[in-house]
Amino acid sequence: MKSVKDRNAFITGAASGIGRALATALAVEGCHLYLVDVNEAGLGSLEQELASTRVRVWTRQCDLSDSKAIPAVVNAAMEASGGIDLLINNAGVVYYGPTENMSQSQWDWVMSINLLAPIQITQQMLPALLQRPDAHVVNMCSISGLVAGGRLSAYHTSKFGLIGFTEALRAEYGRRGLGVTAICPGPVTTRLYEDGISGRAERKVPNPPAWLCATPQRVASVTLKAILRDRRQVLITPLAHLLFQLKRFVPGLIDFANRFSSSHLKRRFLGRRRKSALAPPESAQPSQATIRTAPNGANEPLGQRAA
Repeated sequence: MKSVKDRNAFITGAASGIGRALATALAVEGCHLYLVDVNEAGLGSLEQELASTRVRVWTRQCDLSDSKAIPAVVNAAMEASGGIDLLINNAGVVYYGPTENMSQSQWDWVMSINLLAPIQITQQMLPALLQRPDAHVVNMCSISGLVAGGRLSAYHTSKFGLIGFTEALRAEYGRRGLGVTAICPGPVTTRLYEDGISGRAERKVPNPPAWLCATPQRVASVTLKAILRDRRQVLITPLAHLLFQLKRFVPGLIDFANRFSSSHLKRRFLGRRRKSALAPPESAQPSQATIRTAPNGANEPLGQRAA
């Protein structure tokens, strides 16, 4: 896509975080917007903020975990805008905690919003997108779709799936002029973690330290450049680049870090250290392998018997 000016964009998860920053950045460039989110109040305040940009803005409240609600939203967007040129599947949720504690409904919630909704929206829009000149699809995939850690199993699964879907779309439709991009940021200063579900009732989903995070505005700026340059995949934040390169060249190191970080291995390691500290020095103990009893009852080292 050479320019977003006077084009129509459809953005999910637009009321806050990365989605809101993307809407603002695109509006500044003259792109008309169809904005979707479960947070109707957030959409209303964003629409007011964008009034000064003089682009057309439509908003629609929708819970993307409800697959039956999606067709009506897509049809309404097509009818209102006259056609979508840029689809940005941005909405995402997270569950943090031991995988064995997750209920089926929690698995379904994460997978439906993070993976199944982007697939459903893209499939429904695809015929029309292919008729638009220089159309583009962006999937917000995350570094979590390339490198996995603990306690985020459903989130990783959904993002790995979204990476695969994005690659498949680009491989199939790139030759027909459709741009497809996977955006893979590291941690971002959004409400993803605050609004996530924790599998431990006594603990909230932990927030990454701010110094490791990118701002939503930074992600939006990089995403806009990726659209204009038709980039295949874009990593954002030094942490994302580091994890990707470690996974690529020394995957065993990441595997070791994940295994060692578990409380079980920590307990084993600390337990061995305690046992080692409590044991008497080896020099203070007689070696059973090197001591024998002489005929007179005295002990003598082996190899030093009397003639």
